[in-house]
Amino acid sequence: MKARVKWVEERTFVGESGSGHELVLGTASSPEGKTPGPSPMELVLIGTGGCSAYDVVHILEKGREAVEDCVVELDADRAEIDPKVFTRIHMHFIVKGRALSRDKVKRAIDLSIDKYCSASAMMAKTAVLTHDFEIVDTTAK
Repeated sequence: MKARVKWVEERTFVGESGSGHELVLGTASSPEGKTPGPSPMELVLIGTGGCSAYDVVHILEKGREAVEDCVVELDADRAEIDPKVFTRIHMHFIVKGRALSRDKVKRAIDLSIDKYCSASAMMAKTAVLTHDFEIVDTTAK
């Protein structure tokens, strides 16, 4: 896997993935107070949620569950001293679908966080990871 990050100006950078996708990143503490994009640490948190959500949807689809949507809301704390690693990450999953099995949703989330998601495995080295979930049944809608 490869990536490239180029400095644009002030505290603005453009990251490019090896697959050719680009995104602007920066920090909220630039001299002008502008936020050109998420900070690098926000991207790490987003990546952790994305990694796990990807797994959950994949596992549920493989289990023939009628999953229609999956949102992960993340709440995290960082250490106060450098390198200011994540110390706590809570993931709240909102999974929507038709007559989803609560046991299968729980199992998919547990498997992602405990086994398959490489991002959460890395974050667990410095942070306490917790999670919960809710299911929104779309059968009657």
